[in-house]
Amino acid sequence: MKQIFQTVVTLLGSALLANAQQKPHYTQYVVNPYIINPAITGIDNYTDLKMSVRDQWVGINGAPLTTYLSVHGPIGKKDYRLSSTSFRIPGENPRGRYYWENYTAAEPHHGIGMTLMNDRTGSFNFFSATASYAYHLGLNPTTNLSGGFSAGITTVSLDRSKHDFDGNGTGNDVDPATASDITRALRKIRPTMSAGLWLYARDYFAGFAVQQVIPQTIDFVDNNTAILTKGRFVPHLFLTAGYRVLISDDINAVPSIMVKYIKGSSIREFQPEANLKLQFRDLLWLGGSYRYQDGYAGMLGLNVSNTFNVSYSYDRSDKRNILSPYNNGTHEIVFGFLMGNKYSEACPRSY
Repeated sequence: MKQIFQTVVTLLGSALLANAQQKPHYTQYVVNPYIINPAITGIDNYTDLKMSVRDQWVGINGAPLTTYLSVHGPIGKKDYRLSSTSFRIPGENPRGRYYWENYTAAEPHHGIGMTLMNDRTGSFNFFSATASYAYHLGLNPTTNLSGGFSAGITTVSLDRSKHDFDGNGTGNDVDPATASDITRALRKIRPTMSAGLWLYARDYFAGFAVQQVIPQTIDFVDNNTAILTKGRFVPHLFLTAGYRVLISDDINAVPSIMVKYIKGSSIREFQPEANLKLQFRDLLWLGGSYRYQDGYAGMLGLNVSNTFNVSYSYDRSDKRNILSPYNNGTHEIVFGFLMGNKYSEACPRSY
């Protein structure tokens, strides 16, 4: 039985190219929404660098392993002021009631950024390198709107040495689906583009993003010109929203949702996710999330200083997920470096 599920996951990469989720899932999207929406680019008063590792479905051979490095910062942003994400200075609480009563929108500015992402699933490896741009402006004294886009390349690699169709661990050279020999390595390079909008204010945020804006077909062909895998990159749509509740001068609660739409990914094609984050001053936060008919997660984060933070999440699949009995959960860790931080703007990272 275990071998069956290992083979299923090994072949999952082929499904990703057909009608399934092709972009990685991130439990801690609330920590780094930039990884989903390019409109976040340059929202802070500092350069925000994030590094993350996500080890999904631990215990299953060929399960997804995702790593990324993202960095973005503002251009021409000069309104450095105390805000909800600032770190402590004597006599001030940057997340207290005083801030919310005196919040003002950011001055217009630009932002640029870059992301490197690698996602390995079974015999497939997806690597992308993108650059992003966004423009932020104030709609009124307390509300901001930003729009952005990213563009780059995605490399999709098929490694036949990861195939083990006969179960003997030697890497069988024959794909039973095509009865043809598989070359050791096949690689395709395709352009990729994303776009998004982000509306944010003192007590709420809402965003819409589209990844893989340009639909594309992709085929892997062996030495005998037999089509081994044929698929299509399809757009991924993300709708996010959240609201901040000031419980006390020391504690904020932020419930949020994300709805993901991928045509042909499942019977529903929509996947909603609910998230709750509790923040104690600028020191510590904890949270939880539930992904409809898929799983739930717990999260914990710590701001070590005004230049470094770290957060961790653990996911478990619920009983509706066919792989639930065969894995030991999913681990995701995010390291954050705030370069040039003086004070920070009211940004979704703090939510």
